[in-house]
Amino acid sequence: MGLQIDPAFVQAAEHRPKSTISDAGGIPLIDLSPLLHHHIPSDPSDPAIADEISNLIAQIGEACKDWGFFQVVNHGVEVELLEKVEAVTKEFFALPAEEKRKVKRGEVNPMGYYDAEHTKNVRDWKEVFDFSVTEWETKLLRLENHWPENLPEMREICEKYYKGVEKLGYKLLELIALSLNLSAKRLSDFYENSNSYVRLNHYSPCQSPDLVLGVGRHKDCGGLTILFQDEVGGLDIKRKTDGEWVRVKPIHNSFIINLGDIIQVWSNDKYESVEHRVSVNSKKDRYSIPFFFNPSSSTNVKPLEELVSEDNPPKYHEYNWGDFYKARKDSNFQKLEKENVQIYHFKRV
Repeated sequence: MGLQIDPAFVQAAEHRPKSTISDAGGIPLIDLSPLLHHHIPSDPSDPAIADEISNLIAQIGEACKDWGFFQVVNHGVEVELLEKVEAVTKEFFALPAEEKRKVKRGEVNPMGYYDAEHTKNVRDWKEVFDFSVTEWETKLLRLENHWPENLPEMREICEKYYKGVEKLGYKLLELIALSLNLSAKRLSDFYENSNSYVRLNHYSPCQSPDLVLGVGRHKDCGGLTILFQDEVGGLDIKRKTDGEWVRVKPIHNSFIINLGDIIQVWSNDKYESVEHRVSVNSKKDRYSIPFFFNPSSSTNVKPLEELVSEDNPPKYHEYNWGDFYKARKDSNFQKLEKENVQIYHFKRV
């Protein structure tokens, strides 16, 4: 990316990362191994719920309320699969630039390679490759994968990874629903024909890490994000208690989970989508692989009726997820002269 920093990458002074940042020692670490021995109940009032599962649901609920982020271990996704997808990610980004551009995304189809994404109208210091396992098209958007010809094993590995993490995603949705005192399938019912996708991220070393960000401050607009990252680290979370940025310390073979805006709206603000960003490293490449677990594009998002009442009226107007997603993709693709769409635009006054 050159010796001179292109001004397009430079963050406003108030949003630049500090030279030192504390580790987020308090981010909850949750062991999912009870799921290996017990099933997830369909009803939160089931008297036969195992104590281990009750405790797990309580831990998930506390993490969602206090942090909006947590890490999981013993999650059931095979370590060999994690190693393979990390290796093929590095192979892809090591390809010559002209080879990567052969699978470049477009304005209508956001799947494929891209190296000029913007967050809040500032260019991110990264390159990405997006893919899904379900291809579909609407009047506004098309999801169609582009796979590199000279990495024939990439598609199979990536699709296996998608399916493995999707399975984990459904389990997490059920636990989150139960933590809200909803039936286990209440949230996952919105996920038939979902427009979920996986992103491969590469953050190259930057000689001025104090001026740029790999991804600028933002909240995820979808349902749930499941992130696998390497050992380098760089994910920063804005801590809810004091608004300070804290670094998430990588834990080998773990996943980092964060709630998206849709769960915030469904929960009527009981749970919150938390602002985060990615800092870059001056010496090391960093790789991460988020799975953006999103409902069907036809979903109309609003506070769930079970979670509103006369004393706790709905805090958001209803909006269509497909329209919202398209608007956000447009603003990521190119710099706009206005703020991209946010859930607070749908907040009831």
